[in-house]
Amino acid sequence: MSWWEAVVLGLVQGLTEFLPISSSAHVRVVGPLLPSGGDPGAAFTAIIQIGTEAAVLLYFRKDIARIIGAWFAALGGRNGTDRASRLGQGSPDARMGWWVILGSVPIVVLGLLFQDAIENSLRNLYITAAVLAIFALVLGFADKWGRKERELTTLNAKDAILLGLAQAMALIPGVSRSGGTISMGLILGLTREAAARYSFLLAIPAVLGSGFFQLFSNTEELTAAGGPGPLNTVIAALVAFAVGYVVIVWFLRLISHHSYWPFVWYRLGLSALIVALLGAGVIPALA
Repeated sequence: MSWWEAVVLGLVQGLTEFLPISSSAHVRVVGPLLPSGGDPGAAFTAIIQIGTEAAVLLYFRKDIARIIGAWFAALGGRNGTDRASRLGQGSPDARMGWWVILGSVPIVVLGLLFQDAIENSLRNLYITAAVLAIFALVLGFADKWGRKERELTTLNAKDAILLGLAQAMALIPGVSRSGGTISMGLILGLTREAAARYSFLLAIPAVLGSGFFQLFSNTEELTAAGGPGPLNTVIAALVAFAVGYVVIVWFLRLISHHSYWPFVWYRLGLSALIVALLGAGVIPALA
């Protein structure tokens, strides 16, 4: 992989991570189309996502600091020493901290249980194309029929678990982490902006955990012959960070006035394109 190919993949990652169109699917498809060819790999994909997640930390830094402060305050008994108070009763920010923790459990458990499949068989592009189309319809249904009236302050433990399970589906390239959680949020009645904001917050532990796990446990994939290499991985992550920040600002403004349907049609088109590329032998289903 050359440095400019790393820039391209970082650009793709930054443009698609926060949109409900699956960044991992895009990186998976674009990789074989570059001169070096081949699947960049699960480790490379997970590590460059640290870059886009750094953009989330920067954009939501005040919200994150407030949530963490309120969570520790409640846990320490500042709002009361009874169980309900320690779990955030009377403090929406403390409750949000608990909901992010609770919602992160499914992706951690399923990610560890199915790690081998996630890094190998589930990266089959026929599967990617199928889930792109299926979850496009799920997103379209959710956007059309969801009540879109609840704010984040109304979330409860059941909501957090369901949203966490939806996020865990993104372990399959093509589902989309934001697409899964946004769809579930809309089904649960959240507004478009509330669903997107919770999606961003919920992704922080999962993406950073996955990225650093791959960084420390799977570096041989990066340094192997024909692999992306550490320097190119860093380049891609930095590009993803810069582009991702701009996309966050744009996306939150967009959904405050428009529906998710353009992304539904995009996903369906991308699914059809992947099938066409596979059928023509331009890209292989598996690296």
